[in-house]
Amino acid sequence: VQLQAYGGGLVQAGGSLRLSCAASRRIFSNNGMGWFRQAPGKEREFVATINWNGGTTIYEDSVKGRFAISRDNAEGTVYLQMNSLKPEDTAVYYCAASRRSWSGSSQYDYSYWGQGTQVTVSS
Repeated sequence: VQLQAYGGGLVQAGGSLRLSCAASRRIFSNNGMGWFRQAPGKEREFVATINWNGGTTIYEDSVKGRFAISRDNAEGTVYLQMNSLKPEDTAVYYCAASRRSWSGSSQYDYSYWGQGTQVTVSS
């Protein structure tokens, strides 16, 4: 397994969760990392991305100010801190790794994908 996402669960609206994604060193140390999500009946969508050293981040508009992506290169882990969660945040969340040091919001820029972790926000 090259990417392992975990930390999902059931939370009430307004609550917080922290997702983690552990990656093998081979595909992590110099690679851009992203989080995507897919709600039932919908296409997978971009959530956030971070460049290889954590210096640049981009967020999807609906999560700006509520979610924060970060990484620990020594641990080979990328995080997604999710605050002020809303029912519309309910989805399976996937982490992804790019072959490049930086990638944007397109899922086609990412070559490696984790198995996903379910986040459910109740109203």
